[in-house]
Amino acid sequence: MRKLYYLIYILPLAVLISCSKDLPTELAYENYVFSSTDEDGGNWTPILLSSGSEIMIAEPKETSSAEYQAELMEVKNAIASITSQQKENLKKWTNNPVIRWNEIALELIAKYNLIPGPNEDGSYTLPNPANPEGPPVFPFSHPPYASRALAYMSVAQFDGLISAWHYKYKYNRAAPYLQDLEINHAYEENPIPSYPSDGAVIASASAEILKVMFPLEVEYLNSKMSEHLESLLLSGENVQSDIDGGVKIGEEIAALALTRASTDGMKNAQTSKAVSDSIANAAYERFGWMWINQEAPQRPVGLTPLFGKVKMWSVPNVEAIRPPVPPTPGSPAYEEDVKILKGYLAEHSEEYRRIANFWQDGLGTYTPPGHWNEFANAFIVKNKLNTLRAARTMAYMNMAIMDAGISCWDAKYYYHYPRPIQTIEGFETIASTPNFPSYTSGHSVFSAAGAEVLAYIFPDEADKVRGWAKEAAISRVYGGIHWTFDATVGTTQGINAAQYSIDRAKIDGGDNF
Repeated sequence: MRKLYYLIYILPLAVLISCSKDLPTELAYENYVFSSTDEDGGNWTPILLSSGSEIMIAEPKETSSAEYQAELMEVKNAIASITSQQKENLKKWTNNPVIRWNEIALELIAKYNLIPGPNEDGSYTLPNPANPEGPPVFPFSHPPYASRALAYMSVAQFDGLISAWHYKYKYNRAAPYLQDLEINHAYEENPIPSYPSDGAVIASASAEILKVMFPLEVEYLNSKMSEHLESLLLSGENVQSDIDGGVKIGEEIAALALTRASTDGMKNAQTSKAVSDSIANAAYERFGWMWINQEAPQRPVGLTPLFGKVKMWSVPNVEAIRPPVPPTPGSPAYEEDVKILKGYLAEHSEEYRRIANFWQDGLGTYTPPGHWNEFANAFIVKNKLNTLRAARTMAYMNMAIMDAGISCWDAKYYYHYPRPIQTIEGFETIASTPNFPSYTSGHSVFSAAGAEVLAYIFPDEADKVRGWAKEAAISRVYGGIHWTFDATVGTTQGINAAQYSIDRAKIDGGDNF
């Protein structure tokens, strides 16, 4: 029955997005008229800030002032001398740069998702943030690292834009192209005040977060920020003081986010061998089993054994959603799963292989959390969300995904359950076996969490995204690297984690769309 349970839920992947996995990914879309402007957005409840007014910016100059008129002339002169490259940049950044900065983050995650190899003597050296050039380079952007980078960037964007919306509607300064009809406007008209620039908030906050998460990319990120800020001026939507106000908000909210990050426990997630062994031994004393890495050469420590102790965003503690004890090896429930896995292996189904490969999200990709960010980008465009609503979507989804990942890693190392390749004699996989315990499946947990938040924000897509999450979960069983209970229990775990973020979103003031 368990096999049938999965098969009846497998849905075809929609043509909504192209997931060829060629990276970097960039969604092709034109700028659009927003489906809402959310004049009350400055009153929404932020994540890190106490309110939208907590970050202070100066009152803008009157539009009739000499200072502002000079800024308008600066915009007109810049547009008059625009280059072909600047025109291309304008098309790329569009009027919802939340998506573009998310894609930059996905590009960097994929670039640094390279596992450190062994040294000549067979030992391993871990990436070190104090020496990012390595070898090996820092970071190794594995799924837990990716989920954390995306969560901090998205939360900073969201809080920064709540602050921006507060001042936009407090001062109500119209965009330059509305002040002077000689100024060409590059994008669709959206009647949102220009001071401070929401684009500048996004550029500044995103770049500051990513520069810490990917320290070898500072020059690249600074160039992207400069390109984006220049495009804001050339678009006719902002004068320099709009941009300066947005940059100030972005820098301040990024600093708050990075302060939280510095004490969230991630720096201790990758442990020494002694600590790793003690965690394994504790599980063995508790349950009578432990996971053993099957690689050759064998890495001495599993991936981030203490990620399960990292500070969560919305879930009160990992015990609140810790899954039940998995089946004891040799028990009837375990033997039933052995038969199911052997059955999949014997079938050699092309469909199973396609599903396993599509959802692999292994080394050199943007990982499972990144996969769900790509889905979210497409839904944001389809529903024509403004920058504030786009950032809200990403913040709650990525907080849920990170919380779910923390819960998953807690279960992995608390139960320390062996993978099929360890306990089924002669068993083979069609997917590479990860360097951490089996129960629960990270793909299942990450995907279920992402799907639940997207189902809440985009209810018309609920069946679709939940079907994708179930396919992501079963893909790991088809690949031979997980038990079916890793996937089924992991899916429930991800849903439970996401519900805390959804409950938080329902009372933030933005649930009136």
